[in-house]
Amino acid sequence: MPLVHVILVLIVVGVLLWLVNTYIPMAGSIKSILNAVVVIVVVLWLLNVFGLMHNLTNLRVGK
Repeated sequence: MPLVHVILVLIVVGVLLWLVNTYIPMAGSIKSILNAVVVIVVVLWLLNVFGLMHNLTNLRVGK
């Protein structure tokens, strides 16, 4: 995946998360959980895109 696409996806996800946090009323704890889930999913996606997820699973298994 080209770097431009990765950056565009990150921008879109960031804007969507900002819109949800700004315009949808919800409790602070739910916002915190939503933000944490989005960050974890994005980090895992980035690891997968750059091919580091496969290396991490190999380290964990010990291959």
